[in-house]
Amino acid sequence: MKLGITGLPGSGKSTVFEALTRNISDAGHKGENRIGTIRVPDPRVDVLSNMYQPKKTIYAQVEYFLPGMPGHDKEKKINRNLLTPIRDCDALIHLIRNFGGYGFEEPTPYKDFLKLDQELVLTDLMVVEKRLERMKLDKKRGKPTEQEEVSLLTECLKKLEDEIPLRKFPDIASAHLLRGYAFLSGKPMLVLFNNEDDNDGLPDVKDLISSEDCIIIRGKLEQELAQMSDEEAEDFLREFNITASATARVIKRSYQLLGLISFFTVGKDEVRAWTIKKGTHALDAAEVIHSDIKKGFIRAEVLSYNDLTDAGTYQEARKRGTVRLEGKTYEVQDGDIINFRFNV
Repeated sequence: MKLGITGLPGSGKSTVFEALTRNISDAGHKGENRIGTIRVPDPRVDVLSNMYQPKKTIYAQVEYFLPGMPGHDKEKKINRNLLTPIRDCDALIHLIRNFGGYGFEEPTPYKDFLKLDQELVLTDLMVVEKRLERMKLDKKRGKPTEQEEVSLLTECLKKLEDEIPLRKFPDIASAHLLRGYAFLSGKPMLVLFNNEDDNDGLPDVKDLISSEDCIIIRGKLEQELAQMSDEEAEDFLREFNITASATARVIKRSYQLLGLISFFTVGKDEVRAWTIKKGTHALDAAEVIHSDIKKGFIRAEVLSYNDLTDAGTYQEARKRGTVRLEGKTYEVQDGDIINFRFNV
């Protein structure tokens, strides 16, 4: 899972990136693209690792991407060049300034949200108009055109001309024929309000909160937290009444936003978490591990995490009848422990 961080100048993107990734950069590298890969906290992996004592324990991973900021990102206008690199991200984190202080005007969260969101819409509109114009010319020249693609792009054009982001129409945004366009306004979006240290509440923007997936972060506070040891961080969390770190909260909401779940493979060599889309069939989950497993798929031996912990051991779970064999079309559930039987 790759999440692109975007927002207006001055919203605190670098601070939040460092808070989420513990990837602290010196001032000389602020203008470069930055990528931070972190493991997804999952207590189930810890339990399974303690149970099997494997040689390796591998958590699922999430990647945060922050486009480079020319100069010092102080201009109060959107640099459209910063939008292009986030096209290959799975989802966007739209960071909004919700703090004041010396040198800052009063925050205007809803206005700031609309400003960038409309820029995403406009960028996609230009792409669609250009492509439809090219397809029109190709048709005049006798070149074949994909009519279904034309229809889908025409639908996109109508929505975008009405200033509606394509993420509001997931069936269109995720259509197979449109995947190559990587529409910015079609990407799932998590709105992250960057609050002051002593503010743990959402701003008074009911229309935005009701229409988008929104959470808050106290960026500077969380950035400090990211630089502490685990013991120091625990005391810090208690002092500021933070029940979970920003990293954990953002990952959890991102999984929900993208409809992602985890399944596990276990053994003495390795305990590992794998990330898939909810609704994935066993055959496709097998391919996530290796294409050969999909090719030679026979059966999936499945045990739910809860059934394993209730039983205490895999052998006991088998005696209880909770270990079962499933076929290619079995829909993998969050927390499934799977042993794929295959032959190639």
